Amino acid sequence: MAEMTRRQRILAAARRQETDKLPFFHWWRHMQDGFAEREARNRGMGVCWLRPAYVERLHNVEVVETRVVVEGRPVIRRTFNTPVGSVYEDEWRDPGVGQWKVNRSWRDVTPWQTSRRIKEPEDYQVVKYIVENTEYVADYFPIEQAMDWLGEDGVVVANLPHSPMQMLMIDWVGSEGGRFFYHLMDYPEVVEDLYRAISRSRERMYAISAQSPASIVMCGDNVDGFLAVPRIFEKYFLPEYEKEAALVHAAGKVMAVHMDGRLGALKDLIARSPVDIVEAFHPLPMGDLPLGEALAAWPNKAIWIGFPGSVYALGPQATRQRALELLSEAGSGERLALAASTENQVGNENLLTLSAIMEKAALPLSPDLIARIGQEVRQPA
Repeated sequence: MAEMTRRQRILAAARRQETDKLPFFHWWRHMQDGFAEREARNRGMGVCWLRPAYVERLHNVEVVETRVVVEGRPVIRRTFNTPVGSVYEDEWRDPGVGQWKVNRSWRDVTPWQTSRRIKEPEDYQVVKYIVENTEYVADYFPIEQAMDWLGEDGVVVANLPHSPMQMLMIDWVGSEGGRFFYHLMDYPEVVEDLYRAISRSRERMYAISAQSPASIVMCGDNVDGFLAVPRIFEKYFLPEYEKEAALVHAAGKVMAVHMDGRLGALKDLIARSPVDIVEAFHPLPMGDLPLGEALAAWPNKAIWIGFPGSVYALGPQATRQRALELLSEAGSGERLALAASTENQVGNENLLTLSAIMEKAALPLSPDLIARIGQEVRQPA
């Protein structure tokens, strides 16, 4: 098979088509620039770039940011003033936020919310007003620019936020101390009313993203079966995925969902979903679903593996060993791609070790080929 470009390789695997090698890439938002990144890209590593297809415009909502100190920690307090009341959220920013990529600090993904905008039942009506007075306007320049910069080196993905119920779970109510679940049990009508309002509001956002120049549209959830338990996933997540996928598929695109948690309990429900790419799938030891089992459960889906960050903490030799094990679990390697990381930075030695292995991962994989790779990459690169 003729050698494919990084872009061709990633897109072909996303569509469950034949590829020459198992696609290997890094997400730009976590990727360090320098000698290791250059070496890894010279060895075939691609780049994936998340960019939005729209801008938000708030109507009749005043947003005020101030600096306050809460429990001895300086935070940014963002207050939303509306005709029906006000809500606020506090955001802690580690050093480096705003000076590097996306919302990263020098060390980690921040900012972190230390106080959510929904605290009491009466806050729901204020947030509903904000949702219903948010306008989504197409702006394809960020995607077009990134596509121009990347060329054949990788893929630009149109990025969507958390789905409506996960927006409440993670962003606006929060699950710390079980708060979201208490709200859902104690005030189900109030929670579900806001959920439906968010879902209605997002229809324009989905349509804009589906019509963008990007070939892949990704819902930026953080699916984990211990948070989005099966009953909640089936009732609130699947219908939203179906709504998104209908628009994305009608535009000839594929849909990905960020599923980086423990997926064993959701395995059968995910199989029923219209999602094309299970993105950020974490195999053992961080996830609870072996790769081979996931491939068997989802024969009509592509899987983008997030290399487990806990292995990186053990050093290059452990990285080498786990990478070879993943290749052994991958069957022929079709409809798979491997991301160096989906959440964190990767140290130079680990990135070079992984690149040395993935450079040789021609398809179809076989036990003989994997053994040969193991012989040729005996020591960390």
